[in-house]
Amino acid sequence: MADTPVIQRIRDIVEPIASDLELDLYDLEQRGATLRVTVDAPPGSPDGLDMNKLALATRLISREMDHQDPIPGKYTLEVTTPGVERTLRLPQHFQREIGKTVNIRLAAVDAEQRRFEGVLVAADDTTATVRVGEGDDAVDRLVQLAAIDRARTVFVWGPQPKPGGKGTSKKKKPSENSKKESS
Repeated sequence: MADTPVIQRIRDIVEPIASDLELDLYDLEQRGATLRVTVDAPPGSPDGLDMNKLALATRLISREMDHQDPIPGKYTLEVTTPGVERTLRLPQHFQREIGKTVNIRLAAVDAEQRRFEGVLVAADDTTATVRVGEGDDAVDRLVQLAAIDRARTVFVWGPQPKPGGKGTSKKKKPSENSKKESS
C-alpha cells in the first residue's frame, strides 16, 4: 500500500524521532481530521514502551509537526501504541507477529469460512499462513492479504489449565480433618 504525499511527509518527520527514541513507527493513519501515529518498542526489546517514553514521543512529534506543518488545516494528533490486541493492516504487521494467535475476517461475504482464528506461522508481502486447529486436526490456511477485511492479534490470558489439574470436575474425597458444622 503506497503512502499518500501527506502521509509520506509525516513519515519523514516521525521516523527519525521514533528511531532516536529507539522505537518503531508501527503505523500512520489519517482519518478525517485525526492523525494517528502508532509507535512501538522493537520486537524482543527488553525495555518495552512505557508511558514516559510515549509522552516524550508525543511532545517531540507534536513540536516537529507544528514546526513543519505538513497537514493543511486543523487536525488532531494522536500518538499511541498498538496495544496488546493489535490491528494488522500492513505486510510488516503480519511479519512482525509470527507465532502469535490472530483473528481474521475476510472481505468476501460469500467465503465458506469468513472468520477464523489460529496461529500466524508465516507471512510475506502478499500472503499470511495461519494454522487453524490443534494437533492432528491443524490445517495451515494461506490467505491473500488483499482478501482480508480485518485482522488483529489475540491476547491469550496465560497458559491453559493442565488436564486433571485445578478446575476439573473430579470430586475430591473429604479429608479426615474437615467436619461439617451445623448451626
